[in-house]
Amino acid sequence: MNQIAKQPTWSGEISNREAKEQVAEQVSHLVKNGDTIGVGSGSTSFLALEKIAERVHRGEMDILAVPTSKEAEMNCQYFGLKTTSLLSAKPDWGFDGADEVDQQNRLIKGRGGALFAEKLVMASSPKTYILVDKSKHVGRLGENFAIPVEVDPDAIHLVEMKLAEFPVDHIQLRMAESKDGPVITERGNVLMDMKVTNVTNDMEKELSAIPGVIETGLFIGYSVEILTV
Repeated sequence: MNQIAKQPTWSGEISNREAKEQVAEQVSHLVKNGDTIGVGSGSTSFLALEKIAERVHRGEMDILAVPTSKEAEMNCQYFGLKTTSLLSAKPDWGFDGADEVDQQNRLIKGRGGALFAEKLVMASSPKTYILVDKSKHVGRLGENFAIPVEVDPDAIHLVEMKLAEFPVDHIQLRMAESKDGPVITERGNVLMDMKVTNVTNDMEKELSAIPGVIETGLFIGYSVEILTV
């Protein structure tokens, strides 16, 4: 009974595992007793969480985790780590993944649909370590991935019209692969993927100013340190 709840949410093959284990080990040694840590998603973040849990269970320290997604929350529970929320605690630091990183440490995130919570936790943390492999580094932001825009379902037509005013190459509603209909974010909204050629430093704020836009997958100007596998 209750076997599903006792399984980690990352069950597939982890590519480049040896290198990711090294970065995960590095992150685990940043933890100090009493820290409150923002916990993100992705395979390297999963391995880092595993390493942190090993130190906790050896009695080396006691920490609190602020998960940025249901995936991260379930993994914290699986590893037996205590969780809290931004209502109760402010992170001392955090770690997460990214879909793209450019030379200015600007990020695209949001393929997992948890961009709103990810940005809240990152904005609340003095520093966030971004754990990525070399394939996530790009010369131009938006080179490989579209920018996710989280939208209230009632505002789809309005937001589509407003997005068309940007220098956009393509806009589409993200459809689900394992269910009928669109992807639903963890906040109950939909995602519109916006492909652009030039991401300006003001674009995150400009997109967020559109009525009906809940959040964007652009992370520009945050205190991040990139750890590359």
